[in-house]
Amino acid sequence: QIRLVESGGGLVQPGGSLELSCAASGLTFGTYTMSWHRQAPGKERELVASINGDGDRTKYANSVKGRFTLSRDNIKHTVLLQMTSLKPEDTAVYYCKAGIPDWGTLYDYWGQGTQVNVSS
Repeated sequence: QIRLVESGGGLVQPGGSLELSCAASGLTFGTYTMSWHRQAPGKERELVASINGDGDRTKYANSVKGRFTLSRDNIKHTVLLQMTSLKPEDTAVYYCKAGIPDWGTLYDYWGQGTQVNVSS
């Protein structure tokens, strides 16, 4: 079956850095668009960043542009979200997602999430 396993979350001071990883298995990795989403308490889940299967097109939410960098390794079947200059408002559960846009949500798969806490 499809498995997405996130790691790298934790507690960090404002202005600090974290790296989140997502390891994928059970799918043809290069076929899938990979993305990170986050959800803070009382808020809707939002898209943070996405990268296409070939890794040559990347999109970022305006709130993280210039601070976060998304990359993928199609040999290791992993995606990496490098986060710098973290702010308290970045505090959320971060989820890794795999999907095939041409099929709508039919082939959407989600990881279990990893908690990121940025202290005040």
